[in-house]
Amino acid sequence: MAAQNSSIAPSNVEYGGDEISALVLDPGYSTVRAGFAGEDVPKSVTPSYYGILPSGKDRKYLFGDNSIHNPLPGISVGNPMSKDGTVEDWDTATNLWEYAITSRLTNAKPGNPMSNGLNPDMKIEGGDTEMLEDQEKPLEENPLLMTETGWNFGKGREKGIEIAMESWGCPAYWLSRNGVLAAFAAGKPSALVIDLGASNISITPVHDGLILKKGVVRSPLAGNFISNQVRLQFSTSQPPIPLTPHYLVRSKSPVDAGSPPVATYITFDPPSAAPHDSFRRLQEERVFTEFKESVVQVWPGPGRLAGHSQHGATNEEVAKAHPGRPFELPNGWNNMFGPERYRPAEGLFDAKSALSDAANPAPQASQTLPQLIQSSLSQVDVDIRPHLLSNVVVTGGTSMLHGFTDRLNHELMTLYPGPRVRISAPGNMYERRFASWIGGSILASLGTFHQMWISKKEYEEHGVGIVEKRCK
Repeated sequence: MAAQNSSIAPSNVEYGGDEISALVLDPGYSTVRAGFAGEDVPKSVTPSYYGILPSGKDRKYLFGDNSIHNPLPGISVGNPMSKDGTVEDWDTATNLWEYAITSRLTNAKPGNPMSNGLNPDMKIEGGDTEMLEDQEKPLEENPLLMTETGWNFGKGREKGIEIAMESWGCPAYWLSRNGVLAAFAAGKPSALVIDLGASNISITPVHDGLILKKGVVRSPLAGNFISNQVRLQFSTSQPPIPLTPHYLVRSKSPVDAGSPPVATYITFDPPSAAPHDSFRRLQEERVFTEFKESVVQVWPGPGRLAGHSQHGATNEEVAKAHPGRPFELPNGWNNMFGPERYRPAEGLFDAKSALSDAANPAPQASQTLPQLIQSSLSQVDVDIRPHLLSNVVVTGGTSMLHGFTDRLNHELMTLYPGPRVRISAPGNMYERRFASWIGGSILASLGTFHQMWISKKEYEEHGVGIVEKRCK
C-alpha cells in the first residue's frame, strides 16, 4: 500500500487532521450508515429504499424513513443497490448518500439564490455564478472514508472517488473493504469475517489487515431470503395466515389466538390513488422484519432441525417442548408460534429444509453457510486456517437472530473438530449491525492514518485510477 513521505507532515486541510472531522459512509442494501470518524455509532441510518412519485413528465424522489413509508397516491419504491451489494443506479445512489450525510451530519448545500423566491430581481454575473457553484459542494471540509464489498469491481471503485471529489468536493478520500473494517472493529488484524446482511451472506478471510481475495465467497441466503421463507410459511399454513400491512388497517378489535381477524380496512378510491405494488411489498417486509426480530429462531443444535436428537426423538419433536412465542399481525390476527418458528432460518444451514415455490426456487447446498465457510477456507493457505478459525467475527443485522451463534459454533466444531474455534459476536446490537462502520470510524480517526488519504491534489494529478493503486 503506497504511502506519502513520512518526513513531510500532511496538511490538516488536505488530509483531515485533528481539527477536521472525517466522515465515514457505509452503504448497504437495506440501510446507509453515515457518521463522523471517532464516534461510537453512526448518527445517520437511512433506508436504502427510496420513493418515486409520478409528477407529470418528471418523477420526484423521496428519501428517508418519514417519506418512503407514507402511502401517497401512485408512490413506488426502488433501491439503487443490486442484490449482490454493489451499486446499480449511480445517480440515485449519489442523491441518497448525499441525503444521508446532509440531513443529519452537515448542512445541505445552498440552493441558487435566484430561485429561492426571496430575490426575484437578483442578477448574478458569470464570475459570481462560478463562485456559487464552488460553494454548492456539500463536503468541502470533510475527508470521506467509504466502505465497499469484498467483490466490488474496478469501475464501481472509480465511480466512488469520482463522486466524492467531483460532486461533493471532498478534500481527501479513502476506500476500504467492509470485511477488513469489521475485523478492525473486533480488534483483530486477522479474522474470518462472516457478514449476514439483507441481500447477501459473505465470508471474508482477512490476514494482517488485507483481504485474501481468493477466499471471498458470498450467497443470497441472507435476511431477505428468511423474509421470503416467512412469506411462504404464512401462505402455505392451513388456513393461510392473513398478511395486511399497517397502512391498510383503519382499526382492529381483539380476537382469540388463531381466530380470523376483525378489522376495518382502508380502501383507495379511485384505484389510481393507491400506492404501487412495490410500496406494499416494502411494508410487508417491515412486518416480516418485526416477525424475525421477535419470533424467528435458529435451531441451536446439535444436529439439523430435520435430524434426530441423542435420545432417538426427532429434533422437531424436541422443539415442540420449547415454549412458544406470540405474535400479532397489524390486522389483529395473532397466534402462538411453536416449532415452526425454527423453519425460516433453517435453510441457511440445510438447503433441504428450505421452503420453495415457482418464484422462490430451492437453494443449492453450496449456498448454505457451512458450505460457504468450507469453500472460503479451502482457498487460503493451510497454515493460517487454524488462526482464522480461532478469530471468527460475526457481523450483520441478520446475525442477531436468536440462537444463531450457538448453531454456528456447533456447525464449525462439526466441520473442524481439530482446531480451536472461537467466535467473536458482540452482544451489543449496534456493534453487531454497524461493525464495518465502527471499523471505519476507528481507522479514519487514527493519527497515523492521516498520511494514507488520497488528496484532492493527487486525484487531479492521477485521475480515478489512483484508487486501484492505493486502496488495495
